Amino acid sequence: MALAARMHEGIAVVHLDGPRLDAANADSFKNDLKEMIDNGQTRVVLDFEKVQFMDSSGLGAIVGCLKYMGADGTIEIARPSSTIMKILKLTRMNKVFTIRDAPPSS
Repeated sequence: MALAARMHEGIAVVHLDGPRLDAANADSFKNDLKEMIDNGQTRVVLDFEKVQFMDSSGLGAIVGCLKYMGADGTIEIARPSSTIMKILKLTRMNKVFTIRDAPPSS
Protein backbone atom coordinates (compact mmCIF):
# COMPACT_ATOMS: atom_id res chain seq x y z
CA MET A 1 0.00 0.00 0.00
CA ALA A 2 1.50 3.30 -1.05
CA LEU A 3 1.19 6.22 1.32
CA ALA A 4 0.83 9.74 0.04
CA ALA A 5 1.31 12.39 2.72
CA ARG A 6 0.79 16.12 2.74
CA MET A 7 1.44 18.55 5.54
CA HIS A 8 -1.24 20.76 7.04
CA GLU A 9 -0.28 23.02 9.95
CA GLY A 10 2.26 20.54 11.32
CA ILE A 11 0.01 17.51 10.82
CA ALA A 12 0.92 14.79 8.33
CA VAL A 13 -2.25 13.84 6.48
CA VAL A 14 -1.60 10.35 5.12
CA HIS A 15 -3.82 9.07 2.31
CA LEU A 16 -4.02 5.29 2.10
CA ASP A 17 -4.47 4.42 -1.56
CA GLY A 18 -5.76 0.85 -1.41
CA PRO A 19 -9.06 -0.76 -0.45
CA ARG A 20 -7.43 -3.06 2.14
CA LEU A 21 -5.11 -2.70 5.11
CA ASP A 22 -4.37 -6.32 5.92
CA ALA A 23 -1.66 -8.93 6.40
CA ALA A 24 -0.54 -8.51 2.78
CA ASN A 25 0.45 -4.87 3.20
CA ALA A 26 0.49 -4.10 6.95
CA ASP A 27 4.27 -4.46 7.28
CA SER A 28 5.06 -2.07 4.44
CA PHE A 29 2.44 0.38 5.78
CA LYS A 30 4.00 0.20 9.26
CA ASN A 31 7.54 0.64 7.92
CA ASP A 32 6.53 3.68 5.85
CA LEU A 33 4.73 5.26 8.79
CA LYS A 34 7.66 4.53 11.13
CA GLU A 35 9.97 6.26 8.65
CA MET A 36 7.81 9.37 8.91
CA ILE A 37 7.97 9.14 12.71
CA ASP A 38 11.76 8.70 12.59
CA ASN A 39 11.89 11.90 10.52
CA GLY A 40 10.21 13.79 13.38
CA GLN A 41 6.52 13.51 12.60
CA THR A 42 4.48 13.30 15.82
CA ARG A 43 1.00 14.22 14.56
CA VAL A 44 -0.60 12.00 11.90
CA VAL A 45 -4.09 11.76 10.44
CA LEU A 46 -4.73 8.59 8.45
CA ASP A 47 -7.27 9.21 5.68
CA PHE A 48 -9.23 5.96 5.31
CA GLU A 49 -11.49 7.26 2.51
CA LYS A 50 -10.47 4.45 0.12
CA VAL A 51 -10.02 1.67 2.71
CA GLN A 52 -12.94 -0.76 2.86
CA PHE A 53 -11.36 -3.63 4.81
CA MET A 54 -8.90 -3.90 7.68
CA ASP A 55 -7.87 -7.04 9.54
CA SER A 56 -6.04 -7.49 12.83
CA SER A 57 -2.67 -7.07 11.08
CA GLY A 58 -3.70 -3.67 9.77
CA LEU A 59 -5.05 -2.57 13.12
CA GLY A 60 -1.93 -3.91 14.82
CA ALA A 61 0.25 -1.87 12.48
CA ILE A 62 -1.57 1.34 13.43
CA VAL A 63 -1.42 0.55 17.15
CA GLY A 64 2.25 -0.39 16.83
CA CYS A 65 3.02 2.96 15.21
CA LEU A 66 1.18 4.83 17.95
CA LYS A 67 3.25 3.00 20.58
CA TYR A 68 6.40 3.68 18.54
CA MET A 69 5.62 7.41 18.65
CA GLY A 70 5.50 7.46 22.42
CA ALA A 71 3.45 9.66 24.71
CA ASP A 72 3.93 12.84 22.68
CA GLY A 73 2.59 11.39 19.41
CA THR A 74 -0.94 11.23 18.05
CA ILE A 75 -2.58 9.26 15.28
CA GLU A 76 -6.12 10.09 14.19
CA ILE A 77 -8.32 8.24 11.71
CA ALA A 78 -10.36 10.19 9.17
CA ARG A 79 -13.30 9.03 7.04
CA PRO A 80 -13.49 5.39 8.17
CA SER A 81 -16.11 3.32 6.34
CA SER A 82 -18.91 1.77 8.38
CA THR A 83 -17.05 -1.57 8.24
CA ILE A 84 -13.84 -0.01 9.58
CA MET A 85 -15.82 1.84 12.24
CA LYS A 86 -17.37 -1.44 13.42
CA ILE A 87 -13.89 -2.91 13.84
CA LEU A 88 -12.70 0.14 15.77
CA LYS A 89 -15.72 -0.01 18.07
CA LEU A 90 -15.53 -3.77 18.55
CA THR A 91 -11.88 -3.51 19.62
CA ARG A 92 -12.54 -0.25 21.52
CA MET A 93 -9.89 1.45 19.44
CA ASN A 94 -12.38 4.26 18.84
CA LYS A 95 -11.48 5.23 22.44
CA VAL A 96 -7.75 5.22 21.64
CA PHE A 97 -7.81 7.04 18.30
CA THR A 98 -9.66 10.25 17.55
CA ILE A 99 -12.07 9.59 14.69
CA ARG A 100 -12.62 12.45 12.23
CA ASP A 101 -15.29 12.96 9.60
CA ALA A 102 -12.66 14.49 7.32
CA PRO A 103 -8.92 15.11 7.31
CA PRO A 104 -7.62 18.65 7.84
CA SER A 105 -7.93 20.59 4.60
CA SER A 106 -5.28 22.73 3.06
